[in-house]
Amino acid sequence: MMKYLKFLLLCFSLYFIAACDEPKPGLCDFPVWERKPSVLIEPDSIKIVGDLGSFKVERSYQERSGVQLINFKFKSVLPAELAPVTLKFNFPSVDINGYWNPKIAIDKVNYYGSGFPAKASWNAPVLCFYNQALANKITIALSDALHLSSFGSALKAADVNFYPVIKLFQEKMPKMTDYEITLRIDTRDIPYYRAIDEVASWWADFPAHRPMFVPAGAKRPIYSTCYSYPQAITAAEMLAECKIAKSLGCGAVIMEDGRPTKDGNSGYAYTGDWSLDRIPERKAFVDSVHATGMQFLLGYSLPFMGAQAKNHVAFKGKYLRHWEAQGTYVLDPRYPEVRQHIVNSYRKALEDWGLDGFKIDFIRWFTEGKDSQLTKEGGRDFASIDEATDALMTEITTQLTAIKPNILLAYSQASIGPLLRKYGNMFRGVDAPNNAVANKVGITNLRIMAQATAVHSDSFTWRPEEPVEQAALQILNTLYSVPQLSIKLAEIPEDHLTMIRYWFDFWNKNKAVLLDGDFIPSSPGANYPILTAVAARHQITTVYEDVVVNVGSAIQKLEVINANAQPRVVLSLAFPREGNLSISDCKGEVILAEKVKLDKGIHEISAPVSGMVSFDFN
Repeated sequence: MMKYLKFLLLCFSLYFIAACDEPKPGLCDFPVWERKPSVLIEPDSIKIVGDLGSFKVERSYQERSGVQLINFKFKSVLPAELAPVTLKFNFPSVDINGYWNPKIAIDKVNYYGSGFPAKASWNAPVLCFYNQALANKITIALSDALHLSSFGSALKAADVNFYPVIKLFQEKMPKMTDYEITLRIDTRDIPYYRAIDEVASWWADFPAHRPMFVPAGAKRPIYSTCYSYPQAITAAEMLAECKIAKSLGCGAVIMEDGRPTKDGNSGYAYTGDWSLDRIPERKAFVDSVHATGMQFLLGYSLPFMGAQAKNHVAFKGKYLRHWEAQGTYVLDPRYPEVRQHIVNSYRKALEDWGLDGFKIDFIRWFTEGKDSQLTKEGGRDFASIDEATDALMTEITTQLTAIKPNILLAYSQASIGPLLRKYGNMFRGVDAPNNAVANKVGITNLRIMAQATAVHSDSFTWRPEEPVEQAALQILNTLYSVPQLSIKLAEIPEDHLTMIRYWFDFWNKNKAVLLDGDFIPSSPGANYPILTAVAARHQITTVYEDVVVNVGSAIQKLEVINANAQPRVVLSLAFPREGNLSISDCKGEVILAEKVKLDKGIHEISAPVSGMVSFDFN
């Protein structure tokens, strides 16, 4: 057993070493081994492959604090269409063990499938390779987060080099004379997640990407109807659920999809009228929700106009495509009357109903259809769909914040990237109903690059007959985000309510650490088996696998949450510690409370599954 524990200690030591650029008391008490210098990419070695047509490319290069910035200017004397091109280069695979990109999922096992697309409404244009110690080896990012780019990086066995490819202009673009893009390459020896965070800061410095203000309301647990009441819900049912949710610690409710019409079929055939037929007295209803102490957000599928909607005929000829399976059309934002209709719909709902915000979904559907003409004609005032979408989303944000400065605007993964931080202040994880691990992975991917933007979990759910310890895992996998609950609360057992109340109370009391502290994610390749947040000498660590928790010398308060199947937590102390120990179960019932003296080294402590071990050190 001791050999096994020593092995686990070594593994976690590697995780935690990566938390530091340099040794910091309380975080890193282990030495970092000597590493070879990272390779620099020679700017002239980057090839542009493809038909440039009438375009000439000018390059410029600068290096800032160890980060390379290679700028490409595409210029044509006469307006012309940019044909697809690819940026290509290579680097040796030395000390590389895995990769991170915005869409890595729970089935990722190695670095051979690193390809992904990115644009304003999909992912983000950044790819990071890291080593066994989770230190950055090379992080590649683009300045253009609006237009489509595609990343990939294959390894060739013949020379054991990586060959990144970055594809540009894969979607048709309007004719132009100038286009400029910057490739950012970071090979500094810093934690992988810090390299990505600095890319997020780089994006945020561009005026076109300036993040939206994040009000306090964006960081309160939410009750969502996403899975509990996707369509059929009455005002009485909603109010009853809101009262229970408020008693559990929620601060807001989201009515999902904005489509509780009297039609009970799934799909979006009636989307577009904002009718809410099941709740006709909208203002009175929202007022009654507010009376429970909850804010109210309405979810709406922004690009869709259902084939059965009353507004459908008014926009004939102004659609990008028809989504037959869902019975809806996709509006074309290049028409000013389309943008005006969408913006006015939000304004009217905000003002007439007294809403606190919106959940905006499906903007990734604003892409060209097979028959789209990328020109300014036929009533269109934009040729580019991407630019029209940016104008629409910017106008929505501008007008709604003018009415309500603290408005809450939420977006869902994968419609999330650097550009969307200027449109919204709440990002929700990937759809993962009853899949705790997928929820955790999606949340952590967002946390790594979201900075101050509030990251929310997907709305977690479970069955009423679920053992309470197992149900708790749905919450524990979302602790480092704002939790969203979507269960018919009136139908679950009392011990489930007690468990939710306990963990939401813990979250509300500690959100300054969980959301705003130093966030330390472990290995992406292992689906983040341990997550830690530290602030003001307070460390909160959650173990999802049977790994060792390293306790820094400066930590005064330590809380270790056991989201692992084993009824124990294993600690490693770099120095002897003493203080008060408390162990509680998933409902907050204290099992043990005593004073302890712990020697330097490994300590195994019995802890119930979905419970917590807490220390207040002297």
